[in-house]
Amino acid sequence: MTTRTWAGTVGKTAAWMGLVGSVALLTGCASLWPAPKARPQITARYTAVPVQIDGALDDAAWKTAAVYPLYMSVAELGEGKALTEAGEVRVAWDDQFLYVGIQFKDSDIVAEGQEDQLHHYLMGDLAELFVKPADRTWYWEMYVTPAGRKTTLWFPGRGRLGLKSSEENPGGLRVAAQCQGTLNRWQDEDTSWTGEMAVPVQDLTARGETFGAGANWTVMVARYNYSRYLPWKELSMTPQISKTNYHLWEEYADLNLVK
Repeated sequence: MTTRTWAGTVGKTAAWMGLVGSVALLTGCASLWPAPKARPQITARYTAVPVQIDGALDDAAWKTAAVYPLYMSVAELGEGKALTEAGEVRVAWDDQFLYVGIQFKDSDIVAEGQEDQLHHYLMGDLAELFVKPADRTWYWEMYVTPAGRKTTLWFPGRGRLGLKSSEENPGGLRVAAQCQGTLNRWQDEDTSWTGEMAVPVQDLTARGETFGAGANWTVMVARYNYSRYLPWKELSMTPQISKTNYHLWEEYADLNLVK
């Protein structure tokens, strides 16, 4: 009887120790498992004074706006590449427009496309705005170039071709740009260019979306940079995404509209 009691005690102790060890092992594994990455945020503050779209970035809204730097994608950094020409992005809003202001260092400013609604990323430098209602499949892709040209594309979903602005897909995007250098002259060295975009809220909400403080939108601003001083065109963005594919809307930042 004593033997059986001792054996039972040993068995129970071994089982308990095994359970403790299993819990410790699981806890240790859990600590090694990476925590889910929080979605980045881009904050746009409400402005009571409309931004004047002249490309100058001297409005009061830009003086108090958060500044977001451009990044190369994680994949390109992993290949040993480094960003050569930096850039900054600012975002603001009011009841009529979503505003984007950009300032890009640029040693060779080029924008060969002289009309709106072209695929300007094939023709020179530009800033691209991607904006998407978080709970819908559709999204917008909009350009401003150093020449002050613009394009608006609307995608019903990532698996569909983008539709240009038309009567069926209205787009009242307003843009302007200023060059600190000489546009399309490769013989000299330029400094930078600035640009502004104003996206009408009525365009963004044409399909029943809401826009304003607390509304659920995602956003990314991206850049194409061509230069005789670069070995190849340089692509960058904010927020940083995993690879250089500007249509990875799962990795866009939450647009935090603050009023």
